[in-house]
Parts: sequence; structure tokens; C-alpha cells
Amino acid sequence: MKRLSLLIALGISSLTLAEHASAESFTLNTRHRVRDAAGLWAVSEQKVLWEADKTAVIVCDMWDLHHCKNAVGRVGEVAPRMNEFLKKARSKGAFIIHAPSSCTGFYENHPARKRAINAPKAASFPKAIENWCHWIDKVEENQGYPIDHSDGGEDDDPVEHAAWAKHLAEIGRNPRSPWKRQVDLIDIDGDRDAISDNGFEIWNLLEARGIKNVMLVGVHTNMCVLGRPFGLRNMTRNGKNVLLVRDLTDAMYNPARWPYVNHFRGTELVIEHIEERVCPTTTSDQLLGGKPFRFKGDTPPHVVFMIGEKEYSTASTLTDFAKRQLEYRGVRCTFVHVDANDSNNFAGLEALKDADLLFVSVRRRTPPKTQLDLIRSHLAQGKPVVGIRTASHAFDREPPSAQHIRWAEFDDVILGVDYNGHYGNKPPKAPATIVSINGNSAKHPILTGVAPGSFEAKSHLYKNKKLTDTVNVLLTGTLKGRDEINEPVAWTNTVNGSRVFYTSLGGPGDFELPTFQRLLLNGVLWALDKPIPPADPRVIAHN
Repeated sequence: MKRLSLLIALGISSLTLAEHASAESFTLNTRHRVRDAAGLWAVSEQKVLWEADKTAVIVCDMWDLHHCKNAVGRVGEVAPRMNEFLKKARSKGAFIIHAPSSCTGFYENHPARKRAINAPKAASFPKAIENWCHWIDKVEENQGYPIDHSDGGEDDDPVEHAAWAKHLAEIGRNPRSPWKRQVDLIDIDGDRDAISDNGFEIWNLLEARGIKNVMLVGVHTNMCVLGRPFGLRNMTRNGKNVLLVRDLTDAMYNPARWPYVNHFRGTELVIEHIEERVCPTTTSDQLLGGKPFRFKGDTPPHVVFMIGEKEYSTASTLTDFAKRQLEYRGVRCTFVHVDANDSNNFAGLEALKDADLLFVSVRRRTPPKTQLDLIRSHLAQGKPVVGIRTASHAFDREPPSAQHIRWAEFDDVILGVDYNGHYGNKPPKAPATIVSINGNSAKHPILTGVAPGSFEAKSHLYKNKKLTDTVNVLLTGTLKGRDEINEPVAWTNTVNGSRVFYTSLGGPGDFELPTFQRLLLNGVLWALDKPIPPADPRVIAHN
């Protein structure tokens, strides 16, 4: 994703800005998305200045219990940080509205509830302020959600979910809607806050205080936070300046549904949708300092790409693949390219120290010993490796000095096969390389969504011999009309606990094949021991 850095013009001098900031105001870094010259979504960052006493923070549906056990756990995890955020906002003069939908009866005699009921009636009300807002406009409706939450978004394990429903019934709660109040980890100030889930009441509260700025925190991002009468859509379309505090929210999303990403990435995709079509976002550190909040389970895998070849253009094809297929899925990617002035130096390979996977696309380079030691250390820790095309002869070259190391056995020892050259059938020279699934390998996870029949690859066929006992061949290749030729084309291996996936495909034309892209995506996810999406063509074809 491209990033566009934009500092909003505030129309006041830096001295005046400092004076305003000291007079109880919020200076907030915000983020939204705009179309760039190529028509792609790009991030735009702005700095805004909000007067604290003209700002409200609405806490959406932070219920005490929920029918999804995992959702309850995440509410409990984010609530302490949210409470600190509310305290800080309140101390600066912001107005806090607690909106635990369908639970206001619990607070019947609470001063904050009475404050909402007794607020002066607004001079006028926006149309349908009392109703749920499903879409802010036709443009958003036509675009639709980036995730499928038609199943309700529950991400519980089925067995655990059944046990949770039973527990809720045993404690006298309705397993379908067990909430009774707001979670008690969030303080309600009876002297200053309000409690309401009613669109009219909340509008009264905002208008009576001259509030023009609204921040939303709470759950669930793709449902209540967006759609409630007091949600992002209604506040935005009715003229308020609106921000979602994006690190203090959580979506209802089941990773078993489209687009088959993990739960936290599903939430991020909803946030990106909001930034595109509804309103900007900010983060809690803008008030609290430090770093934005992150759920404990939200730990994106880190893949380091080591790229050093000029025959197959993987410096561009792999980068594009990673951005479209891996970063989209929440994988953090670091690209280490060979030095343009030193064909053996991979400056930045130190990133491998905290990587979860090494992806190799290198041809006949001999890195300095210190860099090769990083690779050996990665493998010694049992971490996975993925290689394509020339990775089978990545480090097989005479070293230029004693400080550089040749590792000619990388193909035998790590990949598990001995590279013996190629057949010379470089496209468009005939005969073509024909690739097929090997024997009974069709059920291997890496072949999920890969075309069941044979397909024509766009790379010339490599010769790979002497397979080790630990190699599991998934795809084989031959030359069209030369059935006596049979070479392994894609396989897995295990070396000292490290998962290894390799394919001898990887030319520019191969990257144009959805089958190859799916194979490569699956290989990376398998090596990372992550779930592999089902056989859905949208997995690769997503925009």
C-alpha cells in the first residue's frame, strides 16, 4: 500500500497552535484513504486540532458478556486501555457517553442515565437519527464489506462455543444475547458522563453542549460501531467531525469465511473500509502516549525476502506478489536486495534475526560469512525456508575473498534435492514445460486451490536429482511430447525441525498464472504453519 504524507493546514500560526494545545485541546494524527493517480487506495495522514470541550467520546456496546466467548475475552483485554483513554479525554474536558445497547435499564437510577434522559431537547433532529444506518451512501453499499460476516462473525471453536452457551444458560443468561450492562472494567463518572443508546437522547446531549467532534471506541467495528444510531455512519452523515479510535475496537469476524484471513487482519480490513468510505481514524496513543494498543494474539508473521538474481526479475515479481497476497493477509514483509555495487552483499539481512520465515530467490552469490551465519542461525532455530527457481543454486559460486563463503550444498542439505542444470527449453522455445500433480499428493494442503489437471508453466524445466528421504514431491514436470522426462517441480522437506518448501518455477510468466500464485501463497502459509484458505478463486483474484 502506498503512503501519502499530508499535514493539514490548520490556518493558525505555530505559536497559536501551541496556545490552543495548552488550552485543553487534542492534537491528533489521523488517517484516511484516498484514490491515487493510478486509482489505487493510498493512505493519507492529517493532523487535526479539536477543542476538548467540543468533543465527545462514545463507548459502543462494551457489554459484560457476549454469545461469542472469544469476543468476551477481547473486550476484557482492551477495556483497561480504553478506560485509561476515557479518563484522559475526560480530564481534558471531553464528554463521555456510554452506549451499552439494550442495557440502559440496568442504569435506571444512575446519575449518568438521568443526565441523558433530562438533556434539553434539540431544536431539530437529523432524519432517521433513531435508526440503524446500514450504509452511509450508495457508493459504500456498492463496494460492500471487505469481509463476510453473514454467519454472525463468531470465531469460537465449536466445542468451546457449545460449552460457553451452556455456561451462559447455567448462570441465567440468554445464550443468544447474554449482555446486561457495560463491562465493569470501564468507569462511569456519575458527575460528568451520560448513559444512552438512544439516537434522540444522544443527539440532545451533543447539541446541548455544542459538540461538533465525536470519537467512537468499542465493538463491534463492522456492526454496531458503524451502524448504531450513534455510530460512525450516522454521526458522519449528520455533520459531526468523526474519528474511529482504531486500536480500541474489534470486529466480529470468523477466519473460516471470506477472505480467510486471521481475526485481527479481518478487523484491519474493516478499518481500512471505514477510512475509505466513512470517516478517518486515530489511535489511543494520541492522548496516552507510548504505542497504540495491540491484542496479545495479534502478532503478524514476519517474512524476510532475500533477493539476488537478475535472470527472472523476482526483484519486482516477488515484491508485487508479497504485497498483493501476503501483506494483504497481514504478513509483515521485509525485502533484502543484493547490493547494486556488490553482487554478494545483502545489506539489511540482520532483519532475519526476528523473522519467522526466510524466502530465498538468489542465484550464485557468496555472501559474507556474517550474513550466511544469519541464515544458518535461522535454520538452527527450526525456522522455515521457502525457495523458488534459482534458490537451488543460491550460494554456489567461487567466493571473491576469505570473508565470503560458498555453500554449494544448500540444495542437497536444505532443499533436499541436487540441482543438475536445466533442459534449455526457455520460452518461447519448444517444447513447453508441462506440470502435473504427483501421484496422491492432491490432498496436500499446499495444493489446495491448485488446478487439479496439468498446466503449462512459463519457465524452462530444471533437472533435480537425488531426492533425500525427507522430500515429499508435490508437482512434477515434463516436456511436451517427452513423457520419458519426469522432474520434481515443487516439494516439501524437513531439516532439523525447519519446514522447507521449494519450487523450481518462478519466471516472470509463472507469476501471471493464478495456479502458480496460489501454489506460492500456500507454500508460504504451510511453512509458517498457518491456516490455508479453501479452494476459492477469490483468494488470488481479490482486488
